[in-house]
Amino acid sequence: MITIRLKKKKEESLHRFHPWVFSGAIEQMDGQPEEGDWVRVESFQHEFLGVGQYQIGSIAVRIFSWEDREIDDAFLRERIQVAFNLRKDLGLIRGNENNAYRLIHGEGDYLPGLVVDVYAHTAVMQAHTAGMHYLRRRLAEALVAVAGADIQHVYYKSETTLPYKADLDPVNGYLIGGEGNTDIAIENGLKFHVDWLKGQKTGFFVDQRENRALVEKYAKGKNVLNMFCYTGGFSVYAMRGGANRVASVDVSAQAISLTSRNMELNFPDDPRHEAVCEDAFSYLAKMGDQYDLIILDPPAFAKHKKVLHNALQGYRRLNAAALEKIRPGGILFTFSCSQVVTKDDFRCAVFSAAAQARRRVRILRQLHQPEDHPIDIYHPEGEYLKGLVLYVE
Repeated sequence: MITIRLKKKKEESLHRFHPWVFSGAIEQMDGQPEEGDWVRVESFQHEFLGVGQYQIGSIAVRIFSWEDREIDDAFLRERIQVAFNLRKDLGLIRGNENNAYRLIHGEGDYLPGLVVDVYAHTAVMQAHTAGMHYLRRRLAEALVAVAGADIQHVYYKSETTLPYKADLDPVNGYLIGGEGNTDIAIENGLKFHVDWLKGQKTGFFVDQRENRALVEKYAKGKNVLNMFCYTGGFSVYAMRGGANRVASVDVSAQAISLTSRNMELNFPDDPRHEAVCEDAFSYLAKMGDQYDLIILDPPAFAKHKKVLHNALQGYRRLNAAALEKIRPGGILFTFSCSQVVTKDDFRCAVFSAAAQARRRVRILRQLHQPEDHPIDIYHPEGEYLKGLVLYVE
């Protein structure tokens, strides 16, 4: 195993258990590791700091262990077992009541570069590093070994998540099982078709589970607008909450089709729901003041800091358009899933939108990602989802 030695005083973040080593912190290497290789990291004074995976780029090493040990199949299985036990303890694995959850959340589950979401008996795996890509089959076997009958299929979906510079040429597909797989996810008793083959991310945004349940609480008797609806998750919860009517809007025809299928699963032929394929800003501009509960859950406006300013302007425009039209006494759920947008950044953008719309607005709740998306306390970058529930006078 190659040893990487850091520059003077560059070990301080690792002493605070931050799991990333940046390329600029490296003094020397006693060989040239290949991307995905396991490496030992030590201080300038040759103090052992951790074992991690090497990669080309700004983040040169992601630490897996603070102990000087081999990262073998037993280690990977142990980490997955701990994550699985946590989800069991949290009550997220409840058979016919709830079988959709995130099993592995990267650094938050001490497996950097790996995301695994489970839908019924199917685990959908995404690798974000070359090292995890190379381990994909061993990880799939470990998932099945740990979960037993709870996971029977493992689908690998990393064509769009791996660093392009690694030149890995990944191919999406089943690593285990797959034949005749028609799993339907169940979330808090509601059923969802999940398109892990062609859908966004792993096919469904499990990170909004608790926030969808909160929409259900507020929906009774209201006219609800779900913008950027994708799979229609918020819409289905609003219907169960007793909404007067629900409109699901997305620019993607594929998303609208999936929303309609999910609505049919839960509320067949219910006239309260309407699915609309249209651009968000176009719809908001012409809709009038017919809604008293609006959900804004757009895709990430900023994936890196270079576009942060433009992203914040986008959030301001979007929220201003909704705030101008929402009925007096209305409730606005608004979100950002952009990791580079901080809670303060987002709140400031929404504040500016409220001022532009000239509405009196109060914050009822501040929202975030759920418990199956844990944040390593030493790695605050793991916190990405932020949201506000606003009361608009």
